[in-house]
Amino acid sequence: MTDTPALPATGREWHLAARPVGWPKPEDFSLVEAEIRQPGPGEVLVRNAYLSVDPYMRGRMSAAKSYVAPYELGKAMQGGAVGEVVASDAEGVAPGDHVLHFGGWREYATVDARQAVKVDPDAAPLSTYLGVLGMTGLTAYAGLLRTASFKEGDSVFVSGAAGAVGSQVGQIARLKGASRVIGSAGSDEKVKLLVEEYGFDAAFNYKNGPVGAQLREAAPDGVDVYFDNVGGDHLEAAIGSLNLKGRIAVCGMISVYNNTEAAPGPRNLARLIQTRGRIEGLLVGDHYDLQPQFVEEVGSWVRSGELKYRETVVEGVDNTLEAFLGVLRGDNTGKMIVKV
Repeated sequence: MTDTPALPATGREWHLAARPVGWPKPEDFSLVEAEIRQPGPGEVLVRNAYLSVDPYMRGRMSAAKSYVAPYELGKAMQGGAVGEVVASDAEGVAPGDHVLHFGGWREYATVDARQAVKVDPDAAPLSTYLGVLGMTGLTAYAGLLRTASFKEGDSVFVSGAAGAVGSQVGQIARLKGASRVIGSAGSDEKVKLLVEEYGFDAAFNYKNGPVGAQLREAAPDGVDVYFDNVGGDHLEAAIGSLNLKGRIAVCGMISVYNNTEAAPGPRNLARLIQTRGRIEGLLVGDHYDLQPQFVEEVGSWVRSGELKYRETVVEGVDNTLEAFLGVLRGDNTGKMIVKV
């Protein structure tokens, strides 16, 4: 085993203290000092540099059965993280290497090297491997091109369009030849960003009026593809504007994550009969076969400046919870990241 001296004996990590009901509260979590475990055979110890906080994590705080196991009470939570290997007992991974892994919500993580992916900090900033070149980026790429079967000439509507996934969906659609790209966001500032920086053809603030009416104005000829990050009135509006053989990719429904009762479904589902429309759910884990193609194509767009990205960076592991709550409130522009 190769390791480095002078590592601290303990590091801070976030535990789930109670399962939130409705909006998560600070008392549902605890920041604890935990012993740093040296790696065993096949493991590496990583000093995390950046942590990811994402909307899907709200679902893991519930005990309800889902596509991923819930967080355990009284134990460290998990999430995407990128950092430097400081000790290794795994072949092919050495101290000084940088890896992407899922031991987030903490300062130090001891992880199975097979579950860690080497990344190059010289090819792109480390934080991008959690966003534009990471899981959120692949979600946008796979969801638009595979789940929604995007084709050149399609009109595309994206909700949560100023977020990490949505902003990339709109730009990929534009770069791939969409006839029109429309986005919704929660502030006039974000709407301006979508049009002026990300190249959306139109955008609207969903707080300024009924979503259905604003979408019809922004897309008078309807939409062929809807990429859903919000659910609720956005999904109903998209169904109302869906063109013949339109496709809807459901990535997230952040509008209902903190509901304590089941949200009503779209009232116009019958319109799918008329349009022969399709709705399909999306989990990025089903599409990792696209990773090499995604990194090559999107990486080149990022390097050339054709695809732009924003990050909202919160400093300090002690502020991880506040960063996560900020994602649920929509405080972030682009990917929300915690700099450890």
